[in-house]
Amino acid sequence: MIPTPTSHGIDAVHPVDEVLPPLRLAALGLQHVLVMYAGAIAVPLIIGGALHLPKDQIAFLIAADLFCCGLVTMIQSIGIWKIGIRLPVMMGVTFTAIAPIIATGSNPSLGLPAVFGAVMVAGVFTLLAAPYVSRLIRLFPPVVTGTVVLVIGISLMRVGVNWAAGGNPTIATPTGPAPNPAYGLPVNLGIATLVLATVLCMIAFFKGFLCNIAVLIGIATGFVVAVALGKVTFAGVHAADWVALITPFHFGLPTFDLMTSITLCVVMVVIMIEGVGQFLALGEIVDKPVTPDDLARGLRADGVGALVGAVFNTFTYTSYAQNVGLVQVTGVRSRWVCAAAGGILVVLGCLPKLAFFAASIPQYVLGGAALVMFGMVAATGVRILGHVDFVENKKNAYIVAVSVALGMIPLVADRFFAQLPELAAKFCQNGILLGTLCAVLLNLLFNVRGTQEAPRMLAKKAA
Repeated sequence: MIPTPTSHGIDAVHPVDEVLPPLRLAALGLQHVLVMYAGAIAVPLIIGGALHLPKDQIAFLIAADLFCCGLVTMIQSIGIWKIGIRLPVMMGVTFTAIAPIIATGSNPSLGLPAVFGAVMVAGVFTLLAAPYVSRLIRLFPPVVTGTVVLVIGISLMRVGVNWAAGGNPTIATPTGPAPNPAYGLPVNLGIATLVLATVLCMIAFFKGFLCNIAVLIGIATGFVVAVALGKVTFAGVHAADWVALITPFHFGLPTFDLMTSITLCVVMVVIMIEGVGQFLALGEIVDKPVTPDDLARGLRADGVGALVGAVFNTFTYTSYAQNVGLVQVTGVRSRWVCAAAGGILVVLGCLPKLAFFAASIPQYVLGGAALVMFGMVAATGVRILGHVDFVENKKNAYIVAVSVALGMIPLVADRFFAQLPELAAKFCQNGILLGTLCAVLLNLLFNVRGTQEAPRMLAKKAA
């Protein structure tokens, strides 16, 4: 039952559980949608473009993603049984998983079915690991988490840079790969630069809501310029239905690849650790302390989000930090505002014409925004590393240095591990998995082992 305060105020509910008037609820919910919309549609646009999917398939990915964003947001904010933290949380597809998803999806022997299979495995893993995440955190202190996020951000840079130039440097032809004639055209670089400059100016000169939607405004500006120059085609928009339901397993039944599944499980560990921090911060913002049971319910929603994504043809989901910031800026603490936003997203996901319109955005427009968004992923890693002690514990620097170096090998030398056995080569070619394993092992070697041996050394000295 939806809680409402009585007229006498005797059973007044916490502001988090307050149900606002319908018009205000809808307006505030729409604001949350606008704040996270650019990030939500950017991921399927980037993945669809990187995998060279037809425009109608990219449009379907966008619609499915908006639909799932809405479903998972409602599950997280309203709560079902032991799932959902029941706080004002907006859920969106995570940028952290883009690199392994593109790597798997672009493999002709795997494709999108293997991506969705790995997303499903990651969802089940998250559901099982949620109650025990405090034990996992021991293996992922800030020096490890920050390094992993930094490696992911740097890995994504190549995608953003290529998009800003107009796509991949080479294109497939009947006679084999050939240079892309549109790559690096001055007009592409100019529009990408305009998008980047618009985003930065919005951040520099505005605050609050306009600052929060800076990426969306930047993409819109670049899109308008591209339309004015006649570089955008709206083919498919008129033929698209006004309303259509999202069909499960649109790209076929999921298949399962071991390395991709392991990589996305690692990504989900990072997402869970970041989620714990966001949930604790949000609890302080809304003045409702978060208990371990609350954390477990919130993290289970991440797992359910991945399962929903696998079924409805999207990816892994996480709580969006920008919307946590919006809660702090507006002071509106009601979780039902986010539930309303989730309902709006579900409706938007069922409007194919809107998805086709978004799919018409050229790659170089998105590239200008991607430089910011992917750079922010790397910057988040740097911010996490800012909490690491590099002065008293100089070994932490070696953890970061070696892990980042190994994580970059597949990025700069794609045939570095080509002579290894197939299974070992597949593992090592995944820079995120390689960098994560290195960071975890070096942290165990330098820090955990040293912590465990310290009492023994003191005991020997005392004896």
